[in-house]
Amino acid sequence: MQHSGSNNSMTDFQKLWARRDDLVNRFNDDPKVAWLMETRIGQYLSSHPVLALAGLMFSAMAALPVGIFLSFALVTIVMSVVGFVLFEVFLLFIGGMILMCVLPGIALFSVMGGKVLDNHEESMESECGGKKMKEMQ
Repeated sequence: MQHSGSNNSMTDFQKLWARRDDLVNRFNDDPKVAWLMETRIGQYLSSHPVLALAGLMFSAMAALPVGIFLSFALVTIVMSVVGFVLFEVFLLFIGGMILMCVLPGIALFSVMGGKVLDNHEESMESECGGKKMKEMQ
């Protein structure tokens, strides 16, 4: 009875091995794979399957951390740009508010200074103007 169980598992293994061979043959028939296998690297990896498996495992396992890092870098860059733009808008807003506070003060100073000078000129004319008018007549 054990012999038939062992025979059954052997045929299952042979079927599994035949499916594997079929899959490898289909994979090797792909033009891109055939081109890669003709290169020196492909020939080296086909003669060292353990190294090829280690490289495949490293690539597969490194994909997630590298993807997470690149996502983090992209989010950081976007946040930096958005933060910089918002900071620049904030600075322009503060500068505009300061300018809007300073300009009316300058305008008020100009008007008041003009009035003072105008009054000073009128008072000078009234003091000196009367004397000059008398001299001219």
